[in-house]
Amino acid sequence: MEYRPLDGERRKQVMKRWTVAMLLLAMLSGCRKDLCYNHEEHSMAVKTHVQAAWEQEWEREFHINWEEVWKEEWPREYDEFRPEVSEGMRAIVYTDEKYAESNLNSEGGRLAMPEGRHSLLFYNNDTEYIIFDEVTSLATASATTRTRTRANFAELHENERTVTPPDMLYGAYVAEYEAERTWDPVALPIEMRPLVYSYLIRYRFASGQQYVAQARGALAGIADKVYLKDGHTDGVSSTLLFDCKVDELGCTALVQSFGAPDYSYTDGYTTDQTNKQYTLSLEVMLRNGKTLSYTFDISQMMRIQPRGGVIQVTDIVVSDEDGQEGAGAFDPDVDGWEDEIDIPLPLN
Repeated sequence: MEYRPLDGERRKQVMKRWTVAMLLLAMLSGCRKDLCYNHEEHSMAVKTHVQAAWEQEWEREFHINWEEVWKEEWPREYDEFRPEVSEGMRAIVYTDEKYAESNLNSEGGRLAMPEGRHSLLFYNNDTEYIIFDEVTSLATASATTRTRTRANFAELHENERTVTPPDMLYGAYVAEYEAERTWDPVALPIEMRPLVYSYLIRYRFASGQQYVAQARGALAGIADKVYLKDGHTDGVSSTLLFDCKVDELGCTALVQSFGAPDYSYTDGYTTDQTNKQYTLSLEVMLRNGKTLSYTFDISQMMRIQPRGGVIQVTDIVVSDEDGQEGAGAFDPDVDGWEDEIDIPLPLN
């Protein structure tokens, strides 16, 4: 074969073909890499992306609109009591008789689920005292709180469990969601609504407040649990045990709870509340070490505030005889004043 050197024109054509070949090779290599590492992103799949908004309400209007009638002389603003947005969410996907759980951040994110029709349940997953129960079934999924005991506590309502106030709990529910395979992400907006509400409890003294060193209270007749699907409560009640802050105005506590028993957001009270009783108590430790207890019937105030609000009792008296009894050298930070909270430990 006779060797013929390339002339200028043929050399340009060869170099052009070589450049095109190298570019094609690079493109093919890039495509193989994308397909290897981002196959699902660039293919049809269920791409549901939850977009969460949070409703930060601490009480719900029933007969009183506290946000409108908030008194200026109260030392704290109404908005100070609004709960914080939670750090993350638990999502449960219910499909026929099966369910699957996953975690998302507070803004939401991609929710893994198969193609088909599902029901979706969301709640925040950063609680400490909440106990979730029967979440395998959407109809029975509920939340309660831990048992709390107090030495020498006189039972306010017979056979009620004494508990710690629950953490802040939010929830959202999607009754029916059709998950389809798509090329592009599909947004799913949800609103995380409160399932726990707060009662601002204020104890005010007519006299003798200067003798009070510590205080704690109990609220009996409150709902024992809440159902995650729609936020309703059943007829089971419990007694919340809580601590109070003592200041120049009296004793104050912000107590979170599941609200009134037998209450539905859509239907209101589901049973007759005429004879429903709520009892509030206050126990104070005086600076001389003596303890005094007071009990108040707050049924009327609670019936008109089934989901948070303000409870105030007044005209509490500590007599000079009680306040000045003894030598006055007692240390109010004594053992036995703290409550015990039942926190089950894992066995393995």
